[in-house]
Amino acid sequence: MKSYIFSALLFFTFCGFAKSQLTIHKLVSAGYTYQNSSFGEVGGKLLFLKNDDVIFRTGLSALLGSANQKFAIMPKVQADCLINFERNVDIYHSYYFVAGAEATNKYFAPKVGFSLFGIVDLTGGYGFSLDKKGINGKALQGFNMNFTINIPIVAINDLTK
Repeated sequence: MKSYIFSALLFFTFCGFAKSQLTIHKLVSAGYTYQNSSFGEVGGKLLFLKNDDVIFRTGLSALLGSANQKFAIMPKVQADCLINFERNVDIYHSYYFVAGAEATNKYFAPKVGFSLFGIVDLTGGYGFSLDKKGINGKALQGFNMNFTINIPIVAINDLTK
């Protein structure tokens, strides 16, 4: 039993010292979300990439909108994978296929779509309600559509100089 504990401790210690070659970029995002109601979206994302064939993104944002003529705000967490396996041709890396999921305190929605340069996203999916009451009495279940613009913070810094 002691050898298992020692092996696990040794494994996790060396994993902590391992350095991966991931590059992380910070993004500011703004967009539109339709989930049985219209919502504006404002938030931030982290983009993780080793090369530009497969890119991972995670993000937090706030959905702001109206449901049953009452103002509503929902937090949103999302994770995406952007995929493009074209090699040695730069122009083909202008578009990516997107697969991911988003969740709020009211619904969960897997999604698929396209991204242009990883900056402009158009995705769609199906939202599954997590709360029977919905938001302001309106159930958030059914077709889900997102249009998002992701601006790298580096680009914002370059434009302000």
